[in-house]
Amino acid sequence: MRVKEIMCQPCLSKDKKTVAEKFCLTCNEFQCIDCSDVHNVLAVFKSHKLLNVKEANATRCDKHQKVLDLFCEDENKLCCSTCAIVDHRKCHSVVEVEEIAGKMTSPSSNLEEILQEAKNNAEDIARYIITSKYQLVQDVKEVRVKVRRMRDKVMRMFNDLEVSIVKRAKSLQEETLGYLDKKQSQIEKHLANVAAYLETVNGIYKNGTQTQKFIAEQKMYNEVNFVCRNVNEECQNFQTITISFDFDEQLTLPPRSITDFVPGQLTLKYQERESVNAVNKVMTLTQVSSIQLKKTGDDSRETFITGIDFLPDGKLVAVDHYNKKILVYNEELEKVGSYQLSYTPQSVVTVSEDEVAITSGKEYIKDILRVSKANEISSVRKCKVTTKYDCICLKDDNQFVVGTIDYQIPVEIIPLTGESYNFSMNFPNKAYPVNASACTYIRSSDKVVLTDRSEHTVYIYDVKTGTRVVVKDDLIMEPRGVAIGPSDTILVCCKGTDSIVELSQTGQILSSHKIDMKYPYRACVARDKSFLVVINSCLGNMKMQKFKISL
Repeated sequence: MRVKEIMCQPCLSKDKKTVAEKFCLTCNEFQCIDCSDVHNVLAVFKSHKLLNVKEANATRCDKHQKVLDLFCEDENKLCCSTCAIVDHRKCHSVVEVEEIAGKMTSPSSNLEEILQEAKNNAEDIARYIITSKYQLVQDVKEVRVKVRRMRDKVMRMFNDLEVSIVKRAKSLQEETLGYLDKKQSQIEKHLANVAAYLETVNGIYKNGTQTQKFIAEQKMYNEVNFVCRNVNEECQNFQTITISFDFDEQLTLPPRSITDFVPGQLTLKYQERESVNAVNKVMTLTQVSSIQLKKTGDDSRETFITGIDFLPDGKLVAVDHYNKKILVYNEELEKVGSYQLSYTPQSVVTVSEDEVAITSGKEYIKDILRVSKANEISSVRKCKVTTKYDCICLKDDNQFVVGTIDYQIPVEIIPLTGESYNFSMNFPNKAYPVNASACTYIRSSDKVVLTDRSEHTVYIYDVKTGTRVVVKDDLIMEPRGVAIGPSDTILVCCKGTDSIVELSQTGQILSSHKIDMKYPYRACVARDKSFLVVINSCLGNMKMQKFKISL
């Protein structure tokens, strides 16, 4: 947009063109810097009010370049003296701006707030564009990964087919060779008999008398006929045996390129982005309590909590990784219960009114314990599992969602009883070591959230549609634990920024909250979404903090 330059009026009177930078309300003229300096020199001009050109333009009529000193109440419009005569002479109420402005107790519109909101929205869109560009790059990579996975699956199918078909072919070969060996033995026996009879017949015909020939023919006739019949039967019944394998015509690839027959569809999808203000109210956090986590009593090491969750009555249950304990804290973060475990715990989730489930990062175990109203803890049952698990949360009343450790599939489902199984999702083909990733599950929308600490990335997987959102932003540095916040937003513990970042389920960054804690590690939210508790992983300065959530 081109901006029209305004010339200094005193300079123009001297036939000199100089760009104006100031406007004097008292002198009612635009002035350059040199001409406006007189207001700072002479006392008679010091009471004059100077504005920048931009500020002055905001108070002047675009059409007549006069001061907007009048306001038409009929048309709710600012006007200059010329506008009032030309355009508003039939209006009933045209008053001075100073008069109507003096009557106003508050501005009719808060321009600063409107502009700030526009600025925030523009910045949000800018971040969203960066995320979208990154997502497009990742999507293209994912396309290649999917095709390769499909290729590998097909190759595995053909490898299995080869093993199966060859095994069956060898079995048929062995059966057929046995049959042919038997035939060969019979034929060789017949050949020997024929050769013996031929030798006898040749000898008699060559050296014998006529009488001897007659006697030999009569004596051997039946035997020779028997041998010849057997040979003839073998010739008539003999079959040529071959083994072959033919593909079903539906599986036979066409003579043209495979790209003409792609067994899938490549799509480009445009989706309207949700409005932050329309869908999610941004939360605020107010710290209500904070404690230092120190070595106490019979602890062998400093307390290191690696898992935490709210109990239904508002108390907290936590697992102390170093000291192999499960702990109970009241609403004021005072420790009111403790239970010694025989293994190293990793994470904990509340299962029911009085039961919790615990995972271990070192043992193949999932433990169920009972926590009484009196904060007494007892073991209910232990379940052996085939994978080491870190994070754990409820999928529904009968199943858990767990994050794996050093396993190629990063997220699995574990029923309360039974073997684990997988989501039908293309999770990163990556085995995460302990503390390198965390996961949680959103029941209301059937979505899985997965963090990747080294990649500074949060993945949001939609189980229903099989799609995902990849979130990368400067606010998300070394993401650790995740929890589900108010309105089912996603709360991410970010070690690199010492903050809790709030995301929408579509990957929008709604808010970021700097907290008084180094290296936030895990978080949990009360059932009514009114409180958030965060623990950290800063050795020597371990903390647990509780925050009030407001919208």
